[in-house]
Amino acid sequence: MLPRSWLYVPGHRERMLARALTSDADALIADLEDGVAAAERPQARELLTRWLGDRPVDGPAVWVRVCPSALDEDLDAVVRPGLDGIVVAKVDDAELLHRVDATLTRLEQERGLPVGRIAVSPRVESARGLRRIDAIAAAPRMLLLGLGEADLVADLGLRPGPDGLELLPARFEVVAASAAAGLAAPVGPASVNYRDLDRLRAETTTLRHLGFGGRTAIHPAQLPVINEVFTPSADEVAAAERVLAAYAAGDGGAVAVAGTGTMVDEAVARSARAVLARARR
Repeated sequence: MLPRSWLYVPGHRERMLARALTSDADALIADLEDGVAAAERPQARELLTRWLGDRPVDGPAVWVRVCPSALDEDLDAVVRPGLDGIVVAKVDDAELLHRVDATLTRLEQERGLPVGRIAVSPRVESARGLRRIDAIAAAPRMLLLGLGEADLVADLGLRPGPDGLELLPARFEVVAASAAAGLAAPVGPASVNYRDLDRLRAETTTLRHLGFGGRTAIHPAQLPVINEVFTPSADEVAAAERVLAAYAAGDGGAVAVAGTGTMVDEAVARSARAVLARARR
């Protein structure tokens, strides 16, 4: 199952990287982009090379966010056995992702790693990227899309209100492109206010209802809320089980769920199976 929570960790902070391995995050994103000043990136690459080599077998999945302007240097440092995937920042078109695939393939071959094992997740952060999102979603190694809303807001000149309705069209584009390409549900953007957990819960619930499968975090305090929201509740699990029991009793035809009047067909059953799959993670 894919992660519910993704914790960004600055790639040049050794203690933070060590603590993150024992956090509540399903996945970590060690950062070589905006979270690290340009002058400190060479040091961060050296640190991540060692950190990935020492990574424990269990614990959260480990991804690294790379900078397009330093793609070769970043990938050379982090393509190691301990790496699960690459987050590519500021993706405007699929050409960049084909470059990433070619470089990953070369490094995997040189270093004795299974070719194609390292997955990719781009961050769409501009109007240009949104216009080309279908090609981006079809690029090699694609596991799931992500939306970088801070840069997107600046690029589009938006002024989002408290409910974030201004971002709804962009969010829907990412969800629809993911489904059309057969990808996993996309990962939602981080909330920069890590103290307001009530607002975080409300925003995260909205993202889940829109079809996102998880969300990034900038602070460990955000992780329990994100994990809870993206984990089906006991009531949701029970409802899904009733749906599937009724569907099985109807031999694959549309049937009414006893006591609710809800008609069940294959589409409804598929959604119920997805709920149970998430609950079993």
